[in-house]
Amino acid sequence: MANHSATKKSVRKTASRNERNRYQGKTTRNAIRDFKVLDTKAAALEGLPKLASKIDKLAKRGIIHKNKAANLKSKLTRAALSLEK
Repeated sequence: MANHSATKKSVRKTASRNERNRYQGKTTRNAIRDFKVLDTKAAALEGLPKLASKIDKLAKRGIIHKNKAANLKSKLTRAALSLEK
């Protein structure tokens, strides 16, 4: 356990940040899962900007790497455009 008050505060901050990051990551993963089951092109193209924004926010905050964010957005866009009507 930490002995200095600054170290104790650091432990508290790290725990709360970790919890927040896990929540945001899990929420985005659930949004991606829900996006993948869409079966109409119109619905997919409508929801794509919101999902891309979520992914960009994760990358900006350092929760995921910027290249992973780019790969995710690319794959989701290709999947949305390949849908029939």
